[in-house]
Amino acid sequence: MNAHWKTGSPNGRDQFAAYLCDEASLDVLRPIAMEMGWQPEKCNKGGLRNAVQSLSITASPNILMVDLSESGDPLNDINALAEVCEPGTVVVAIGQVNDVRLYRDLIASGIHDYLLKPLSPAQVRDSLAQAQTVFAAPKSHDAGAVRQHIATAVIGTRGGVGSSTLATSLAWLFSADHKLPTALLDLDIHFGTGALSLDLEPGRGLTDAIENPSRIDGLFIERAMIRANDNLAILSAEAPINAPLMTDGAAFVQLEEEFRQAFEMTVIDMPRNMLINFPQLVADVNVVVLVTEMTLASARDAIRMLSWLKSHAPHARVVVVANKVQSSLAEISKSDFEASIENKIQLSIPYDLKAASMAAKLGQTFADANRSSKAGSAIRELARMITDTGDDAAISPAGSKSLLGKLDIKSVMNKVSKKAAADA
Repeated sequence: MNAHWKTGSPNGRDQFAAYLCDEASLDVLRPIAMEMGWQPEKCNKGGLRNAVQSLSITASPNILMVDLSESGDPLNDINALAEVCEPGTVVVAIGQVNDVRLYRDLIASGIHDYLLKPLSPAQVRDSLAQAQTVFAAPKSHDAGAVRQHIATAVIGTRGGVGSSTLATSLAWLFSADHKLPTALLDLDIHFGTGALSLDLEPGRGLTDAIENPSRIDGLFIERAMIRANDNLAILSAEAPINAPLMTDGAAFVQLEEEFRQAFEMTVIDMPRNMLINFPQLVADVNVVVLVTEMTLASARDAIRMLSWLKSHAPHARVVVVANKVQSSLAEISKSDFEASIENKIQLSIPYDLKAASMAAKLGQTFADANRSSKAGSAIRELARMITDTGDDAAISPAGSKSLLGKLDIKSVMNKVSKKAAADA
């Protein structure tokens, strides 16, 4: 019963609950629960069966204490408890059977500790303190039991190509559709829209992290991040525009490390200037979504960025996405664009102004507000491509040849001019 990212009350789960059979045990537990900042009302009368009934209709707490005294078959009953507990619950059992074999079997079944009655305050206090430590500690999982953490950086070749829209949509889809604990890190410190697009206040979490990188740990992450849903937490900012960004990037790297411990997915909305200033940010990124438009300027910058990624993040899978596609109005055709960047456009997302306006009015991500649109379907396909860890078809960034050597600009511009003349 190792903990995933399931913090306490911020995501709807209580920090602690207990189900004990006798008043004497409850009298020992309640003062200790209050010492630890927990509500004494969470100490319930009734043993393991009562716990199973209650937790079958409510979310399980971070730390759960259950009484096995009235259980005829403790091991089977613990297994029944595991079926109604969410992954991550730390369980402390108590009972009156002093048997080493039972103790070993219970520990092997996944509970944290087994305490004998009559309970002593010191014994209970120590066990619950250890349970807190276990819950808060970074977790290591079996590779076969838990899917590998995937960090995705979403980068636009130009301002306004829609990379932030895609980043927030992907984070929402990972959390809501794929049910994966997800962190969204918006690195546009002064003008970020990660919280805004979800109709949330960004808080001071990200600016505090930049100002005090040494404070960044699991507890900081739990307190500083803003919850968008049960599986999605975001770190965004609206730093004063008269305050320049003063950091060496250490805070961002530390945040990424904490996200790897606490979440299954990380989405980084990464402005291209951050990529240039802090290249270490992509050192452990698994997937780079390079968002572009079908324009001459985007083609030029896609070539440069693909070359940069090849040098600085050769391990990352690069997915080239054409956004806001209007085939009839494109400066460059898809075939010419692909020839110029020496890479395939793996996904094209059609331009849909009405859908974008709808998302803004509803205070929802684009993908959530427009599930039936072609653009929304394309974004969901992108999410599936990223979560499909079995796909080994990594896309290699292009080389660093000059744009003039790859793209016949004269030919392209002639085509654009003829098209404009014909339309006129």
